[in-house]
Amino acid sequence: MTMKLKVKITGPKVHDVGYRYFLMSIGMSNRIKMFEAYNTESSEGDEVLVYVDGNDEAVKAFRVLVETKRPDRSEVSNIVFDDFEGDIMKIGEYAQFCSIVQLNKAIPVLLDMRDDLKEMTGDLKELKGDMKAVRKNTDTIPRVLEEIKGMREDIQPGYARQMQTDVRAIKERLGMH
Repeated sequence: MTMKLKVKITGPKVHDVGYRYFLMSIGMSNRIKMFEAYNTESSEGDEVLVYVDGNDEAVKAFRVLVETKRPDRSEVSNIVFDDFEGDIMKIGEYAQFCSIVQLNKAIPVLLDMRDDLKEMTGDLKELKGDMKAVRKNTDTIPRVLEEIKGMREDIQPGYARQMQTDVRAIKERLGMH
């Protein structure tokens, strides 16, 4: 014997926490053949409406899990179960529908990522050019240091002699020999 059930899950955080996918996986693991779930809003707040159709045991097991299990980050204030008489799509068709919904959400994000990668590629090329210039300059640094060292050696002997001469002159003026 089959059973149809409508579930209304209400709470401050039942959207954007993966609730519909969580419920679909519970349905699949309980061999529910027909399944639909939708995010809605009412005067009570955010809601997830779920419709299931399957054999009595599967639907009862699904109900128990809905009452006892919840996705991480969800906040539920109320769960109401009612009999349902309408049509419900096959769970596989619902899974395909969910894939389309998720692709619609993912495409703009992927396009933004592509644009960011293009910009980063340009930045990397610029950075590579800068690194080449730094490496080029790094090769000249030892030569420049050698030049400076040589200049210092050229200057030091003359500077030292001049200092010694100046010190002698100061000592003589002060009367120190």
